[in-house]
Amino acid sequence: MHSHSFKFKRFGTYLSLALVTLALAGATHMRTEKLPAGDPDNGGLTTPDGFETVVVADSTGLARHIVVNSNGDIYIKLRYFGKGQGGGTVALRDTNGDGKADIIRNFGNYQDHSSLANGIAIRNGYLYYSSSLAVYRSKLIPGQLLPDEKTELILQDDHEHGAHWHITKPMAFDDQGNMYVPFGAPSDACQDMVNSPGGKPGSPGINPCPDLEKHGGIWKFSADKPNQTQSDGTLYATGLRSIVGMRWNPADKGLYAVVHGRDNLHRLFPELFSGWQSAVLPSEEFVKVTQGTNVGWPYYYYDQMKGKKMLNPEYGGDGKKEAEGAKYQKPLIGFPGHWAPNDVLFYQGNQFPERYKNGAFIAFHGSTNRAPYPQAGYFVCFVPFKDGKPSGDWEVFADGFAGVDPIINVSDAQFRPMGLAEGPDGSLYITDSRKGKVWRIMFKGDKKGFGTSQLASMEKHKQLAHIRTPDEVADNLDIKTKELGQRIYNTYCTPCHQRNGLGDGSRFPPLAGSEWVTGNKKQLIEVVANGLEGPIQVGGKPYNDLMPKHDFLKHEEMAQVLTYIRKNFGNDADAISVSDVQRVLGN
Repeated sequence: MHSHSFKFKRFGTYLSLALVTLALAGATHMRTEKLPAGDPDNGGLTTPDGFETVVVADSTGLARHIVVNSNGDIYIKLRYFGKGQGGGTVALRDTNGDGKADIIRNFGNYQDHSSLANGIAIRNGYLYYSSSLAVYRSKLIPGQLLPDEKTELILQDDHEHGAHWHITKPMAFDDQGNMYVPFGAPSDACQDMVNSPGGKPGSPGINPCPDLEKHGGIWKFSADKPNQTQSDGTLYATGLRSIVGMRWNPADKGLYAVVHGRDNLHRLFPELFSGWQSAVLPSEEFVKVTQGTNVGWPYYYYDQMKGKKMLNPEYGGDGKKEAEGAKYQKPLIGFPGHWAPNDVLFYQGNQFPERYKNGAFIAFHGSTNRAPYPQAGYFVCFVPFKDGKPSGDWEVFADGFAGVDPIINVSDAQFRPMGLAEGPDGSLYITDSRKGKVWRIMFKGDKKGFGTSQLASMEKHKQLAHIRTPDEVADNLDIKTKELGQRIYNTYCTPCHQRNGLGDGSRFPPLAGSEWVTGNKKQLIEVVANGLEGPIQVGGKPYNDLMPKHDFLKHEEMAQVLTYIRKNFGNDADAISVSDVQRVLGN
């Protein structure tokens, strides 16, 4: 009898184990079933085998950063919404589980002061979001898509200058109640802000750089205290020119940022740097930030090919001098110049294969100023991580956003990857800044079998024109350019307005069909010579960025380049002569 009892208990144990196994298998199956089907064309993207992509929404607006709530609701910070006159946020909800947002609602009763509105995050039941000059938050209401209408001001940028270059306010939160916010540099390399914020060719940088007192760094604030200004915070790290993407990594409790390097090496110092050097340098830096970090701006830049910090030409550098560069913090990875890393995300989920756990995804928005070479970036990469540092080479994770290769002008790119977020089920969400397309990438393959073979096909993407290092001669688009006006345009104007004169679709306005170009000659000459700052309308659309002075151009050069833009890009206005320039600017 005892023997039979033992057998029965043992059988019951087997039965229980079997039921548990079935339950676990069922749970796994249910988790897979809960994931929506990927789009037949994979959302237009290329990803490693085993991943599927579904387009959540096609056109939410000029989307920047994104966050996904624990119930799957999506919130996106917009550059503009409506008629382009106001800032805002958009909320999305999928009510039937097909992966497509069927409720899309704009909200936000706050002002966006320029086109560089950026960050968004969820913390302790609040939705935090930024304009270029402030960080706000609104209380999330359980079960309700839109947050409370009350907008609470957490941080105000109270600098007298108002908006300027590199003024994004992404925020990151640690687990001790602190909020980290960058204050970007108002110049490229600490040039004279009054006379030449964009830098005149050959002009020196100010030494010591006064910008570093209140700019070019990350400040630490309370995450919950309202109405703070910069003086309420403490300087956490410095020497950081421009940060759009920043994230707290819960795995090692560290702050990380992707930093935009400086521009215009060839334009400002043509005798020291070639167009090719200016296209691929300096590096975009992926850095770990700790109290007291100094990355070296404006005195130094990082050369990813040399693996060293180099002295900036404004301070006596020539592309070869290291000087005291070794005393500044080097990046974890130095990516090629101008790729525009605009977000970074540390993957915490379990949906993807184990190798992705705690690794970093980086969204490269794509370059605007690589002329005379094709533009680069426009993809999402992955960096494997272990013990707080990269454990292998970076990989191409998602590509195909641009839809073309090579990318000659920014406007040629169909989409530009911008923001990254992780959903509660471990899906990866990516936003596009051109139309506001939103992708959701899911893994449905064999986790245990995922490895080298699945990654090999993505490795080939590194040979495409928008990722590989361009050939100095074969890829130079200006070799056959003989017209003086066009050569001047390609040197000084294409970084913003592009080779086709269409601008970048957001910050920099088009010259094609622009009333500013084809209209009053005097106004056009004055704008190019004296620069332009503040909100303007071009073709009925708002723009609010800084155009630097070009008063260093000789009168003949000014006439040639303005004639070129008035007679190209579909424009058909009369020429501007040297005498026209002299009448406006004097002899």
